[in-house]
Amino acid sequence: QVTLVESGGGLVQAGGSLRLSCAASGRTFSSYSMGWFRQAPGKERQFVASISSGGTRTSYADSVKGRFTISRDNAKNTMYLQMDSLKPEDTAAYYCVVARAIFLYLNSEADIGSWGQGTQVTVSS
Repeated sequence: QVTLVESGGGLVQAGGSLRLSCAASGRTFSSYSMGWFRQAPGKERQFVASISSGGTRTSYADSVKGRFTISRDNAKNTMYLQMDSLKPEDTAAYYCVVARAIFLYLNSEADIGSWGQGTQVTVSS
């Protein structure tokens, strides 16, 4: 079983930046792809970004491409999401996720093994 703990959310003005962190424990972190999903009130959960186990492959939702950067530090068992040029429509609870199988590249909710508890990001206009 893996435990995922997000941090770094908060309130920021439009155009600002935030950096989310996800600390993982309980599993061989470096063998699993990971990612971020988000959910705004009244809306469906949405894929944000994913990163391969070694960090060499990344994927982004079109809505965040060019503004968000996903990365990971396997030595620290931590994944990050750098969010720049934030917009009010980025307001949501952001969830850290890990793939359900070793070396499986995370592309959709069907690939997820565990979720974090979420961290709230609010962008004011």
